[in-house]
Amino acid sequence: MTPMLSSSARIRASFERAAETYDDAATVQRRVCRRLLDAFSERITDPADILDAGCGTGYGARLLRARWPRARIVGADFAPSMLARARLATDACFMADIENLPLPDGVFDLWWSSLTIQWCDNAKVFAEAARTLKPGGRLVLSTLGQGTFRELREAFSGVDEYRHTLPFGDAESVEPTLESAGFHDIALFREECRAYYPDLKSLLRSIKEIGAQTVGSGARGGMMGRAAWQKLTASYEIHRGAEGLPATYDVVFCSARL
Repeated sequence: MTPMLSSSARIRASFERAAETYDDAATVQRRVCRRLLDAFSERITDPADILDAGCGTGYGARLLRARWPRARIVGADFAPSMLARARLATDACFMADIENLPLPDGVFDLWWSSLTIQWCDNAKVFAEAARTLKPGGRLVLSTLGQGTFRELREAFSGVDEYRHTLPFGDAESVEPTLESAGFHDIALFREECRAYYPDLKSLLRSIKEIGAQTVGSGARGGMMGRAAWQKLTASYEIHRGAEGLPATYDVVFCSARL
């Protein structure tokens, strides 16, 4: 019998498989990354050393390079195939879980992460960010709140009782968790970002192509039958608008100083 993979291992495997399709499918992720930089760049004072935590294929690192061309940018990600693509965008990159970075204390002026920590234990991530930042260093991040993929959850609720999306964390807990890790000067806001698709198959395929299909415990163990699929499709059609079927991302944007 094949051993059951841990939740972390399943997430890593999903992103490992998605490396080839990620850049073409990650339209929302790129939009959020640009919004994050636009929102908080004025709070960041000419950083010399930057960590891109969960760097993926390196899109965020390229944005950071364009904004601060003299900075040393280091990328960290736990999917080797993603890192292979990020190497051209960084001065150095390494495979690591951002909850446990193999780095000394006080290395970076800026700890940056866009749409990564929703897969993590935020308390562990923020503790590592505080440890690896220089005194007075800044954390800038985006993550996902509970409203993400709400249309998908609503549609599935009438079909079965399995979990079909990641149980996204409580956005209201981000600020107190940062404070507990030693951060202050916290600025936080939320925005909804939507992508639109011609049909449900295209929408679900796009989620798979960015590696975001892992949902943790409680997932369906087998394929969905024809009747259940037809019911799901009909339920999702309620959300159709002029631009197509929406997939909503409830995005939390945050900046804090150590």
